[in-house]
Amino acid sequence: MLASVPTSLCFLALASLVASSPVPAEALPGAQQAADAPTIHALEFNWTRDALITGIGGALWVGSETILKKQIDLTRCSWCDRAADGTDTLNGVDRWGRGVAAETEAGRERWNKVSDVADFVVLPVGLLGAQYLLGRGSGAPPRYFAEDATIIVESAVVAAVVNQAVKFSVRRERPFVHVLPEEEKGNTEHPTDNNVSFYSGHTSLAFSLVTAAGTVSELRGYKNRWLIWAVGLPAAASVGLLRMGADRHYLTDVLVGAAAGSLFGVGVPLLLHGRQEQTESKATDLSMNVSGNLGGVMLSGRF
Repeated sequence: MLASVPTSLCFLALASLVASSPVPAEALPGAQQAADAPTIHALEFNWTRDALITGIGGALWVGSETILKKQIDLTRCSWCDRAADGTDTLNGVDRWGRGVAAETEAGRERWNKVSDVADFVVLPVGLLGAQYLLGRGSGAPPRYFAEDATIIVESAVVAAVVNQAVKFSVRRERPFVHVLPEEEKGNTEHPTDNNVSFYSGHTSLAFSLVTAAGTVSELRGYKNRWLIWAVGLPAAASVGLLRMGADRHYLTDVLVGAAAGSLFGVGVPLLLHGRQEQTESKATDLSMNVSGNLGGVMLSGRF
């Protein structure tokens, strides 16, 4: 299952390319063409506001990862899944979920690298490419893609900043650290990364990207938008499995990451980028007719 991730992500772009290929106009009767033409909606969008949210959020995320993580003490866990006497208190669900983890250190490191490439390169590029193709295939103007891409990135950035805040506050010990003898836990490659297991940032990012792209496509009314959901969601879930295969996260970390990422991926577009009100100015005609015998007055018109 883990090895199928790159294939799923590539299929996202390929399926969108096929679906976005327009049917030749001469192949459809005029009435059918008009009936099948998608209605593309303008969304609420402000370049200044959304650039500030995305830029400041991105700076906060990068700063927390490169600077803040080294300034605060993350070398000791607050959520250690152990009793005071050292007894392992890991819950049954997470204990069962660790069965996905690779058995060797080399295998775990391999899945860790694959999850990085899938989450930070393949999935974003595939989704943005699919978004462009869906918009083009639906007849959207070019500027809509720039807006769509900004909304998707904005949603992911907001989700990432919240994820960092939770990780630094909760300080849950990662699975591969949890099983080490106490005296060896400080000898890992990145000790400041030992206790940021809850919740999975990779999974949150993956689901925020997919659900933001899907929500924007729904709001726009793009043709074949179901492809984003049908291909993107399994690809995002595969990222979560990869993180468990790398023994970096427990099952509950991944499930909460998927829920949190989906919350921001759907919530940011809906709250900040709903459809613009379509107001049509209509001419108002008023006519007054006076009846001859009874002196009655009749008003009629079109409003």
